[in-house]
Amino acid sequence: MTDRLPSCNAADLVDVLKKLGFQLDRQKGSHAIYLRESDHARVVVPVHKGRDIKRGTLKGILQDLNLSNREFLDLLNK
Repeated sequence: MTDRLPSCNAADLVDVLKKLGFQLDRQKGSHAIYLRESDHARVVVPVHKGRDIKRGTLKGILQDLNLSNREFLDLLNK
């Protein structure tokens, strides 16, 4: 199996974030801000109904989370 990032929508990413302990902090327009209280980590998720998150944007979010492609795929498939 490859570690290439799949296409995923905002709902899939939010599911992974919740597994990592993030909660919705606030939303302004099409950007939802998720916060993890334990270390005050913050992630901005673009929420565009009916559209997938671009791979480059997803890659940047994963880098902010210090999460590898493999770890993301494992959490996505759980």
